[in-house]
Amino acid sequence: MVAFQIKNDWSSVLQEEFQKAYFNDLKAFVQEEYSKEIIFPHPDYIFNAFNRCSFKDTKVVILGQDPYHGLGQAHGLSFSVLDGVAFPPSLRNIFKELKRDLDIDPPFSGNLERWADQGVLLLNATLTVRQGQAGSHQKKGWETFTDAVIQKIAEEKEGVVFMLWGAFAQKKSSMIDENKHYILSSVHPSPLSAHRGFIGNEHFSLANKYLDSRGESVIQW
Repeated sequence: MVAFQIKNDWSSVLQEEFQKAYFNDLKAFVQEEYSKEIIFPHPDYIFNAFNRCSFKDTKVVILGQDPYHGLGQAHGLSFSVLDGVAFPPSLRNIFKELKRDLDIDPPFSGNLERWADQGVLLLNATLTVRQGQAGSHQKKGWETFTDAVIQKIAEEKEGVVFMLWGAFAQKKSSMIDENKHYILSSVHPSPLSAHRGFIGNEHFSLANKYLDSRGESVIQW
């Protein structure tokens, strides 16, 4: 049985969303999928992004699309992998840009929980996936849910940095008031596009400059 549970203030922020008909249909679909297929991430990690980064503490949003669909990779945070797992290509390019932008050496682990714990919401648009089948849980309701999350942040908070990497993420900018928030857009860190504008985008230093200008603590990337 999959527990659809968030342990902090997100549970009240998203309470109405959890009660909508589409979310009940999504829950039924996900429960059935976990009962008959190999699904990532582990059920305990589906809402990891929310559990590690409360609504109140959210300062930066980094939007991904699908969880990793390889064994042992996904754990509910966009672009992140568990300790001991080889860096996927997009994550490798994220660390390359961190080195170029802020002279931060690539870490030993690709686990980005340390970012989440500082107020970085590492949100995938779709929160579950079948093993080896990218996009297999798209258009089942997750995107409606995560769009509602983006709208809640955009409407009820101020001064959040949104990092929108790639065409899919950039489409979400229509939900975000640029007078209230800071939008950083570039191509995706995928090897297919990273050298056409991701490497060199300086998003990590720009985010910290913005947070500092608002009197917020910066992210220790």
